[in-house]
Amino acid sequence: MHKSSFVNIIGNPNVGKSSLTNFLLGQKLSIITSKAQTTRHRILALINNDDFQLVISDTPGIIKPAHKLHKSMMDFVLPATEDADILLYMVEYRDHNLKDDSLFNKIVNIKVPLLIIINKIDLIDQEKLDFELDFWKNKVPNAEIWPISVKESFNIDKLLDRLVELSPESPPYFPKDQLTDKSERFFVNEIIREKILLNFKKEIPYSVEVVTEDFFEEETIIKIRSIIIVERDSQKGIIIGHKGAAIKKVGTQARIDIEKFFNIKIFLDLQVKVNKNWRSDENQLKKFGYHQK
Repeated sequence: MHKSSFVNIIGNPNVGKSSLTNFLLGQKLSIITSKAQTTRHRILALINNDDFQLVISDTPGIIKPAHKLHKSMMDFVLPATEDADILLYMVEYRDHNLKDDSLFNKIVNIKVPLLIIINKIDLIDQEKLDFELDFWKNKVPNAEIWPISVKESFNIDKLLDRLVELSPESPPYFPKDQLTDKSERFFVNEIIREKILLNFKKEIPYSVEVVTEDFFEEETIIKIRSIIIVERDSQKGIIIGHKGAAIKKVGTQARIDIEKFFNIKIFLDLQVKVNKNWRSDENQLKKFGYHQK
């Protein structure tokens, strides 16, 4: 008997959706930072075993859209409530503010198994945890409530067992040797973008997109040329930095992680281009993989 399911994770920004995805997979696939809007796309991570395949779907945090990029990000979230075999709604302590009431209404009335995942319980005491458990049991009576800590690896193995238990009998949806639905270039872009999120403050990280234009595989090295897209000339200057110091730092950090990801030596050439107001340009968003509805 083989089981397969789409396990879709949704929730507010920074509750740990990507961290849980990576932990379940056993390696880093989704980028992680402490900044909101780190995840912009819906990323599938495939957990394969002889007896099961879990297709874990990591999604952007739920936000109120401020421009067309945000709208596209939310367009990745809604289908996750519609094509799930199991839905995980992830929260943390006192994370009771709903960014989208109609979306939450869909969640609580969903017909498939619903698990409320309370993450970061290592940061609270038993009294606060009991408060959370009572709040969510009253708020969503049809859900299973799962307190976890990704950071402390608490209750994750039991959660994985439960997800397999809840999965329907089905052949695998993807080849068993496949790790994700995304391309190699996508992960190069994401790793570079993660380093920009970590190294720059204020508006810079949110105004950046990364496009990998060249990806040449040789026997002992992969040669990559990626373009960092910004919205203004002033942002280009900040990304490059004094005598190129800032972009060199980003490039070095990204290259080290890309080498770990592909397990081969990497040559990385980074360039910066200005593309004014790309976050509000539908054609540019489509080009960058944000499909407009």
